[in-house]
Amino acid sequence: MTVRLDAVDWKILAELQRDGRMTNVELSRRVGISAPPCLRRVRGLEEDGIILGYRALLDEKQLGYDLMAFAMVHLISQAGTDLAAFEARIDHWPLVRSAWMLSGEVDFLMLCVAPDLPTFQKFVLEITSAPNVRNVKTALTLKQAKNAPIVPLEEGSPAPE
Repeated sequence: MTVRLDAVDWKILAELQRDGRMTNVELSRRVGISAPPCLRRVRGLEEDGIILGYRALLDEKQLGYDLMAFAMVHLISQAGTDLAAFEARIDHWPLVRSAWMLSGEVDFLMLCVAPDLPTFQKFVLEITSAPNVRNVKTALTLKQAKNAPIVPLEEGSPAPE
């Protein structure tokens, strides 16, 4: 089910993506409505599951995670229960920042961070020894060209209803 958003909702979402820590009073000022209806709209967007939560974005390198890499996992079986079991295993690996189930030759693509190469190599051995894993290919990142952890609301947003 698609939730219908008006122009004010789109403004609220854009402002909260820029700064999720602003007060409701500041948010209401930026979107041009008073504070009580702004708060009601934000709570509605949360209840509708459009706003999933709030968090701080951290710099991995500043915290000692100097290595970022992709791990591409090919499973032996792609049966639904086997895919679900591997997906559950991913959830327990703290070095995995994000993961996607894919179609094609690779079943899962995982973005991983580690403090150093030996730690990542040990982790790859753990992945490889997991049940149902056929093989793991890795690619160490050299440089991050873009990091935009937001939904592109300004450009390409569906037209407000």
